[in-house]
Amino acid sequence: MDSPFDAPLPALRDDLKLSESATSINGEPSWVIQDTVINRFYQIGWLEFECLLRWGGTARQISSEIAEQTPLNPEPEQVLEFRQFLEGHQLLRPTTAAVERLQKRSEGNAWLSWKWWLHHYLFFRIPLLHPQDALRALAQKLNWLFTPAAVVCIIVLSLIGIVLVMHQWDTFTHDVVNSFSMEGALGFALALIVGKTLHELGHALVATRMGLNVAHMGIAFVVMWPMLYTDTGESWKLRNPRQRLAISSAGIMTELTLAGLATLGWALCEPGALRNALLYLATTNWLLSLALNASPFMRFDGYFILCDLLDFPNLHERSSAQARVFLRRFILGFKEDWPEPFSPSRRRLLIWFAFGTWIYRLALFLGIAIAVYLLFFKVLGIALFIVELAWFIFMPIWREMSYWWKNRQSIRSDRRRWMLAVLLGLLILLALPWSWQIHAPGVARAEQQLTVYSPFPARLTGVHAKGPVAAGETLATLEQPDINSKLAQSESSMRSYQDRLIGLQAVLDGLTEQMATRQRVMVEYEQAKSARSEIARLNLQAPFKGEWRDIDDNWRPGQWLGSKEAIGVLIDPSSWQVDAYVAQDQVAKLSPGNSARFYPKGQFEAIEGKVVSISTTKANYLTHPVLASRYGGPLETAENEQNLAPKSSVFHVVITLERPPQGLQETLGDAQIKGDKRSLLGDALTHLLAVLVRESGF
Repeated sequence: MDSPFDAPLPALRDDLKLSESATSINGEPSWVIQDTVINRFYQIGWLEFECLLRWGGTARQISSEIAEQTPLNPEPEQVLEFRQFLEGHQLLRPTTAAVERLQKRSEGNAWLSWKWWLHHYLFFRIPLLHPQDALRALAQKLNWLFTPAAVVCIIVLSLIGIVLVMHQWDTFTHDVVNSFSMEGALGFALALIVGKTLHELGHALVATRMGLNVAHMGIAFVVMWPMLYTDTGESWKLRNPRQRLAISSAGIMTELTLAGLATLGWALCEPGALRNALLYLATTNWLLSLALNASPFMRFDGYFILCDLLDFPNLHERSSAQARVFLRRFILGFKEDWPEPFSPSRRRLLIWFAFGTWIYRLALFLGIAIAVYLLFFKVLGIALFIVELAWFIFMPIWREMSYWWKNRQSIRSDRRRWMLAVLLGLLILLALPWSWQIHAPGVARAEQQLTVYSPFPARLTGVHAKGPVAAGETLATLEQPDINSKLAQSESSMRSYQDRLIGLQAVLDGLTEQMATRQRVMVEYEQAKSARSEIARLNLQAPFKGEWRDIDDNWRPGQWLGSKEAIGVLIDPSSWQVDAYVAQDQVAKLSPGNSARFYPKGQFEAIEGKVVSISTTKANYLTHPVLASRYGGPLETAENEQNLAPKSSVFHVVITLERPPQGLQETLGDAQIKGDKRSLLGDALTHLLAVLVRESGF
């Protein structure tokens, strides 16, 4: 069989263009191959350029000629690897067999296959415009916008806007909160469309000013989410990386300009529709520019800006390759060569960047998977959820694990034992039951406490001094003149009717009138009895032995008190409890009798205690206003709720304390409760099973 090194190489396509590009960071020359059909660019190095100059012979001939005529000394295998690259990107002239394959693929109903829908569901683009002529005309009219004076003016105006907004920060945040409505959602959507349109226009204008051709603009769908895009692939023609940096950063700079000017406009406008529109533009573009587009962990503008700043193309792929080799060398002990030669410090930075990218993408793709599950009906949502997890998360892991398994024979026996021990130890740690500390905000209070109020509006006649009181001792006395007058009137009327009844007894024929008089006597008696009962209620007595406190020093006899005005508080200082509120996902780890510690706010010494009761339903309201966020507390409460309803699901847990807090006052603090021993692995499996059971119904 003939060696592949001696087989003639297929010819290149005639429509390809080769142009010199900027030198790499190491000073090596580079070139760009342009596929004019799809306007795609491929950067190649010195060896690949020398191969193209001699293309048409065999791999052995090309490698030997390069070795003779240049300082390079390639192997025939490297030439064949370059051929595979060209073949994979369809840069070679197709053979008859290749043409037949492409023809069959184009004639078949590829869109009926699940693979077509999978790839195109994840990402596809729809070109809408070929804007080159319009961009040239617009770039000439906007030349003034790219002058240093215009840039300085925009920066100064944006800074003025930020300063003015800081002076109106309360109003600004209030307007932002009020914008969360259906009308606000529409406004944010329109602002997003305006911002992203100008963002892409910024890329296109700067590329046009650099003399490049913007082939098309349109909409790209990423997991069915529409995003505008601009084809600036010709930027690879530019030899100066700073020019490419200008193109890649133009979108973010446009959004920041729009955000800064909109911020200034909001600060200067009067309340109304225009001010609301400027608010939508400012908040949307600040958020998208700084939080999303500037991130280097996805292939957004921030990534390309970082690549151009470092003059380091394909940063994601190259850093990931370094990180994969690092894991293979560190974990498996493979003697594998590094993909590219870098200094140790640069290699460490690339590896850490790859780890950060993986973590960021894991969180993002999990969020996208959950989002698509919730956005679509259940059957389709489950299918798309599985696709997201499989394609973006499990597939990369599976490919790497497959490589590990394929090369398992290269793992040394001592490294295998070490890995097995680590995995077994990790499994044991996950399976063993562990005790956890559960933190919950709470308020320490006396177990028995009574806030004393007047039963109805009355006049104060006396109040007990602060200090200890015995059970049954009078705490306060009040009077109600109307009730006293009513009692006196009823007693007077009752005496009058009694005297009359005595007189009627001497009259033999007055039986009917006697009966009516007796009834009136009974009515007046009941009214007097009711008045005495009301008067007795005004004599407020202690139902238990305790400490009488929190009395207003300004109370004076003769003052009128309302029924909602507290006179004082009676507490039993001998026993104290904590009303703690535990998050829903933590309450299952608690049981009555668990030990606890309460740390009063501002104190370092804890008070020991134990759990006495756990609510079986979530708390509908907070019993202590000091816990609510609107009063500076740690728990968020719903807006416009009079009863301080917590936003999150929390459960009321009562803890009894071994001793009272200092000062015998209600005290805000943090409760640390020792949870039941639970296995992480068991909890995870239980939670997973619960989710499967919950979501299994259609």
